[in-house]
Amino acid sequence: MTVLSAPSAPRPPARVAAAASGIRPRLRGIAAERVFVRRSLTLSLRDGETLSMSIMLPVTLMLLFTFVFGGAIEKDGSYVDYVVPGIILLCAGFGAASTATYVSRDMSTGIIDRIRTMPLRPGSVLTGHVIASLVRNLVSTAVVFGVALLVGFRPSAGPLQWVAAFGVIAVYILVITYLYAAIGLAAGSPEAAAGYGFILMFVPYLSSAFVPVDTMPAWLQWIAENQPITPIIETIRGLLMDRPLDAQPYWALGWCALILAVSVLWGRWLFGRARH
Repeated sequence: MTVLSAPSAPRPPARVAAAASGIRPRLRGIAAERVFVRRSLTLSLRDGETLSMSIMLPVTLMLLFTFVFGGAIEKDGSYVDYVVPGIILLCAGFGAASTATYVSRDMSTGIIDRIRTMPLRPGSVLTGHVIASLVRNLVSTAVVFGVALLVGFRPSAGPLQWVAAFGVIAVYILVITYLYAAIGLAAGSPEAAAGYGFILMFVPYLSSAFVPVDTMPAWLQWIAENQPITPIIETIRGLLMDRPLDAQPYWALGWCALILAVSVLWGRWLFGRARH
């Protein structure tokens, strides 16, 4: 005797089954990151004052150092070639500092808590802030470069050196932005985040950004020579002005890798701790 079995019901799609069970599936690929990058860029465009100040302040400083202090430092007018790499990193610092404020604002307004209830990777919102800041800062850097060329900056780099210089600048922007994002998570308020960011902007002044290290007092020379900004600036300066690099690129990339690793791990720890 043959036993007839009822045909099995078709299995519902994974999304339908997850919805029926109350479990929301995570977005696949980089869909979440795209959403938050678009959100951060939209916020940047709406916050035109912050975006314009991140460009105007470095340009103003470059004009100040070139035309007011430059004659006293280099009487032949070549100081602009020396100071532009330092201004570029200062520009990156101004632009990245706003990331700390944006992240802290998201934390204080409860947006981060709302995002945690969604089927998203926890770090996607930070990635959105970082990528958007990278885009903003690259645009600002291009504007500063354009103004520098107008006031007499004459680099002697070849095509490969230009590519390498912009690569180092992009890596530095990525590193400093992740650091500011972590500071935004650690700060108790957007105002505190802005204050911490302002303090970090003084670090380039204690390097070879504006004057040679050997012109500083002996005790300050040691600090300037052994902090991360100096090898990064000297690498960019050497690439743009076609000067010997020696071991500076290795120190620059090593410092960038160390700061990036610490910033990412610190940011993940802060984000996870804030969830409880």
